[in-house]
Amino acid sequence: MIYVVIPTYNEAGNVERLVGEIRALDLGLRVLIVDDSSPDGTGAIVERLSREMSEVEIIHNPGKVGLGKAYIEGLKYVCDKGADAIVTMDADFSHNPRYIPELLDGLRKADVVIGSRHVPGAQLNYPWFRKTVSRLAVSLARWLMGLRVRDSTSAFRCFNKEAIQFILERDIFSEGYIFLVEVLYLLYLNNFKIIEIPIVFEDRVLGESKMSAPREIVKGVRGLLRLRMRQVDSSK
Repeated sequence: MIYVVIPTYNEAGNVERLVGEIRALDLGLRVLIVDDSSPDGTGAIVERLSREMSEVEIIHNPGKVGLGKAYIEGLKYVCDKGADAIVTMDADFSHNPRYIPELLDGLRKADVVIGSRHVPGAQLNYPWFRKTVSRLAVSLARWLMGLRVRDSTSAFRCFNKEAIQFILERDIFSEGYIFLVEVLYLLYLNNFKIIEIPIVFEDRVLGESKMSAPREIVKGVRGLLRLRMRQVDSSK
């Protein structure tokens, strides 16, 4: 059994179409939406979909818990359901569902497969400012952590059962998008095989980006520095 886990906050304009495109792949995938009490009605839309489609499920968080906690909550839920593999992705169509079969196929030779914006063959259709922020973030992660992954902040990923269970057994402290870096870093340190496949990454059409605010950029840099300092302390 394979789950697609999608955290959402204010994705009412995207979520129904996204679920439809995932179902159209005809791979027998189950879809779990983890909604952070979106005020735009995202949760209500998914509730309706779950009544109409047995493969769609939803977790309603009582408030905005953030990306990291939403992912951990989703991973625990689907592991309890007996998932053999999990795909994680955003709900805004920057991650096109057409790449899901290729991500799953990559599990034949790796524990984690990343839909990457920064490997040969990838394309990043962002405004110049967001391109610069994305490249700086992954470069800083590579430099600070020694993480040999070109796109450590991509949320478009596929994990096998062993990698998922390992993540859930760790004490992961990071929040926001640095959670994505910490997860990969821990897997990398423990010799899980990680590969990247190129994707075309589109800027969202509907809704607002969660990464456009300067405070999120500052928060991300602080998170990386904190993660690095924690690693230094643990090595003493």
